[in-house]
Amino acid sequence: MKRRVVVGVDSSTQSCKVVSVDADTGELLQLQSAPHPDGTSINPARWWDAFEQAGGADAAAGAGNVLALGVSAQQHGMVALDDTGTPVHDALLWNDVRSAPQARALTEQYGASMWADEVGVVPVASFTITKLAWMHENRPELAARVEQVLLPHDWLTWNILGRPVEATTDRSDASGTGYFSVHSNEYRLDLLESALGRAASVPRVLGPSERAGVTSGGVIVSAGAGDNASAALGLGAEEGDVIVSIGTSGTVFASTAAQIADASGSVAGFADAAGGQLPLLATINGARTLVATAGMLDVNIERFGALALSAPIDADGLLMLPYLDGERTPNLPDATGSLTGMQRGNMRPENLAQASVLGLVCSLADALDSLRSHGVPVRQVILIGGGSQSPAVQKIAADVFGVPVLLPAPGEYVALGAARQAAWALDGEFPEWKREIATELTPSAARDWAVDVRARYAEQRGLIYGV
Repeated sequence: MKRRVVVGVDSSTQSCKVVSVDADTGELLQLQSAPHPDGTSINPARWWDAFEQAGGADAAAGAGNVLALGVSAQQHGMVALDDTGTPVHDALLWNDVRSAPQARALTEQYGASMWADEVGVVPVASFTITKLAWMHENRPELAARVEQVLLPHDWLTWNILGRPVEATTDRSDASGTGYFSVHSNEYRLDLLESALGRAASVPRVLGPSERAGVTSGGVIVSAGAGDNASAALGLGAEEGDVIVSIGTSGTVFASTAAQIADASGSVAGFADAAGGQLPLLATINGARTLVATAGMLDVNIERFGALALSAPIDADGLLMLPYLDGERTPNLPDATGSLTGMQRGNMRPENLAQASVLGLVCSLADALDSLRSHGVPVRQVILIGGGSQSPAVQKIAADVFGVPVLLPAPGEYVALGAARQAAWALDGEFPEWKREIATELTPSAARDWAVDVRARYAEQRGLIYGV
C-alpha cells in the first residue's frame, strides 16, 4: 500500500529544514535542509531560496505522494509589506534588539498590567509590535508605505499558496506579535496602529486543525505555527511536561490549560498550536554561549566538552553569567556577560568551560522557576535542541533543574510538529504518534552542589545586573 506522506517545514533563524513523514505512524522518511544567512535582519526572499533548496517547493507541488504540508517558523519576525506585497525593509528577526527603547516606551505608555491582562505579553525587543514602533520612529518614510504585516511562517504559507488575497496565521504565532490578545482571541489593531503610526492589514487567524488552503499541486496546507508551539506538538507534550530547548536561543515552555498574566514580563503568555496556552520564557544566549567559550579557549566544540567534563562539577567556584548578546530573560537587552568567582587557583581552561555550561543551565533553571511561580506544573523536563546533546549539559541538567529530564530520540521536533499539524488538517483528527525517549536523567541524591551554584548565580545576577 502506498504511504500517505505529510511534510513539515521548520524555517528557523539558522536554516530551513523540510521533513517528510508517514501520516499514519509519524515515521521520518526524509530530511533536507538549507542554510539561512547570518544576522538579525534578512530579506525574506532568502527564506524562499532555502525552502526551495531543501525540497519544500517540490513537496508543495505534490512530489513524492505528499498530501499535506505545514509550516513552522521563528516567531516575532517583522515582515512589513507594501501594496504590491514587497517588503519595505528587511525582516527584523526576534533576536534583533534595536527596538528595546520602543519596547520600554510602549510598556510605559499603556502600563505593564494592561499588556499582561489584556494582551498576554509585556513588550520586549523581540516582539513584532516593538519593531513596527522602531520603523515608525526611525524610518517613517518606510512605515508610511506599510499595508500588511506578516510573520515568517505567515509569509512562507502565503507564498506557498501563490499569494492569495487573504494571508493566514494561527493563534500561537499571532500571540507573539504584541497586538493579538491571547485572552480574547482577537487582534488589538489599536495597538498596532499606535505603534506603526498607521493602520495595516493582518492575516486571518485559523484554528489548530483548519486549512490555510490548497496548493496548485493539490497539497493541503495547514494553519502553521510558531516554532515553539510546533515543537510542543511534535513532542506530544502533556500537562506537567516542560520543554527546555537549547538551540541558538534557549526556550522554556509548557503546553497547558492555565492562562498566564505576568506584569513583570518574565513569562510570555503565548498560545499553543492545539487550542491551549503556551507560557514561555526565552533567552537570547543558548548554545552559542558554549561555542563562544570554545572560541575563547581556541578549541573545537568537542574538545570544549571534554574540558568541561574534566573540571570539578562546580567549576571550582568559577561562574559565568552568559548575557553575551544582551538578554531577553531577564530583560537586559544592553547587557554583557560576566565571569565571577575568579581566583588564581581556579583560572584553568577546564573550569572556564564548565563555568560556561553552568551559566547556560542556571539561566534556563531560573526560567523554569518562573513557570513554577505562575502555577504551571513541572513534573519533568523534556530537553531538546542541539545543545541538549552535549554530555556536559546532560551531566548537570537533572541536578540543576531538580526534576527528571527526558531526552527524546534525536529529531527535528519543530518540523515534526508542523508535519503532525499537516496530518491533522488532512484527516480532521489529531494523529497519535509515539514519542521515543532515548535517555532519562534523574536528580542525584547528592545535589547540594547544584543548590549552592544556583544560589551563587542568583546572588551575582542581583549584584551585577540588579535583577
